[in-house]
Amino acid sequence: MSNEVSNETGSTSGVNRRNLLLGGGAGVVGALSGLAWEPADAVPAAHEEARTRLGWHVPALWKAAARRSGILYGSSIATWQIEDDATGKITDHGYAKLHPHHAALLFPEDDLLWWRLRPTPTSGLDFTHPDRIYAFAEKHRQLVYAGPGLVWDDGFGDGWTDDDLWNISEKRARHLLYGTLRAVMKRYKGRTAVWPVVNEAIVNGTDQGHRGLRKDVPWFNTIGPGYVAHAFHEAREADPHGMLLLNDFGYETVSVYGDRPIDKMRATLKVIDDLQKDGVPLDAFGVQAHLAAQSFHRLFDAKQYRHFLRELGARGLHVLITEMDVLDDGLPKAPHRRDRMIADVYRRYLDVALESHYVKAVMSFGLTDRYTWLDEDTPRSDGAHRRPLAFDRHLRTKPQYHAIYDRLAQAPKRPVPFHFERHLPR
Repeated sequence: MSNEVSNETGSTSGVNRRNLLLGGGAGVVGALSGLAWEPADAVPAAHEEARTRLGWHVPALWKAAARRSGILYGSSIATWQIEDDATGKITDHGYAKLHPHHAALLFPEDDLLWWRLRPTPTSGLDFTHPDRIYAFAEKHRQLVYAGPGLVWDDGFGDGWTDDDLWNISEKRARHLLYGTLRAVMKRYKGRTAVWPVVNEAIVNGTDQGHRGLRKDVPWFNTIGPGYVAHAFHEAREADPHGMLLLNDFGYETVSVYGDRPIDKMRATLKVIDDLQKDGVPLDAFGVQAHLAAQSFHRLFDAKQYRHFLRELGARGLHVLITEMDVLDDGLPKAPHRRDRMIADVYRRYLDVALESHYVKAVMSFGLTDRYTWLDEDTPRSDGAHRRPLAFDRHLRTKPQYHAIYDRLAQAPKRPVPFHFERHLPR
């Protein structure tokens, strides 16, 4: 199938993003009434293939979320997925149309990583690709979640060696880390709704680390355990009004390494309590939600998960689901059977997560199987392409889309955080 489509984005037709996200949903029913629709659960499996449609011809996920529940829905995307790297010219017109149709919140999947920003230890900062992805978001009136994280121990690329990160002085490490953080935030301040300040700094499994913080991080070794707290203070000074977020994974089911969610939850709350005790500015917590399909119905402890979300909310934090997708190991190779099983994982997970009014946003780690990181990083042993996302490699709907849409639309209503309100397009 050709990716060539018209240049329409479908992102603002019928209803204004700002009015809808703030509750002014007049005209939404009219805008959607021309589209055939029924809940995914009501459609027999035999008819699922017949009802697949191109992604921009179905109701927008962000509208389902905002209109009914006040949740902000978004997705990651990267310039390399939609543009020519050298020129910035759109090359995947289909995905460049699909993404803004469904996502109100844009997460730059790669473009704020150091392999883009600072390719080598001696290079200056290069904002070419971040500028492009911000321009894409602003063209389509999308808010920006500046992930994966300003402070992380990954994403450096081939231009960095272990010595460049681990065998440097504290002064050099502080200059590199906080200097880069300040420069990025200065450039995109006022254009960014959420700043994931620190990513994946919390221990996994029964490892105690340093009061819940990982020790196997270069910044911990060069700067010390205070590197996380200092990053948040730097971030608050750089942007007094942005939502500052701590982001991590491992809260849903036991990992392939045997790490239990309850241990990760306890370590996370310990880290948050220490940060808040020390007056560290922290507005939100990001739960990545990389879900494992195999035995999810048995291994996902809904009661435990609800309790964890309540504990986060009790500490005054908004909760964002930041990187949601489904790993389909252990599921059949047949795509239609597999899709139905993956959709069931989304339903089971979102039924629990969206009960909590503390959850303010849901972001998928991409929208189309055409660009899932799981195909590259963890390919299936049977050679079949992964199918974790709402739309297939031809940008058509799957049961996953209907499961996500229904759960977003049926979630309890909640207020929109002011961090989002002040950035919504006018």
